[in-house]
Amino acid sequence: MTTARLQNIKLLLLDVDGVLTDGSLAYTNGQVETKVFHVRDGLGIKMLHQGGIKTGIVTGRSSAALIRRCRELGVDMFFDGIRDKAEVLDQIISDTGYNTDEIAFMGDDLPDLPLLKKIGLAIAVADAHELVCQQADIVTQTVGGRGAVREVCEMLLKSQGIWQKLMGQWI
Repeated sequence: MTTARLQNIKLLLLDVDGVLTDGSLAYTNGQVETKVFHVRDGLGIKMLHQGGIKTGIVTGRSSAALIRRCRELGVDMFFDGIRDKAEVLDQIISDTGYNTDEIAFMGDDLPDLPLLKKIGLAIAVADAHELVCQQADIVTQTVGGRGAVREVCEMLLKSQGIWQKLMGQWI
């Protein structure tokens, strides 16, 4: 059942803190927020784009570091400062023309639950809150901020028969 759902995904939406990062927040003396992103997650996102799968961010927080990282990776859509993440789903469907079965969302904590419940494929990182894991169709083996996004990117690419073609550039 999950393999068939992976095959239909055209858009992977991601939470940030706890998914693309380990959930830690760091501030400089000047009160600038910094974030640490895993390079493997970044390559996974770029590989999705090469395979024709779009990506998006849906996060409750805003940060200059995140905006920079999304620009570097060419993330297709970006929603920050979102209180109710499920509220952006109608706009995403309108903007993309995709239905919910073609959209996956990857989260880790309670604010992610409303969107996880409405989406075609709900994904939780290994260290997500237990209620998020219970709601998820897939729970990664890897914790957030340490390659969990890459794990999902590879699942999507392999299930859609894109992985081997992309590997041709390296092997």
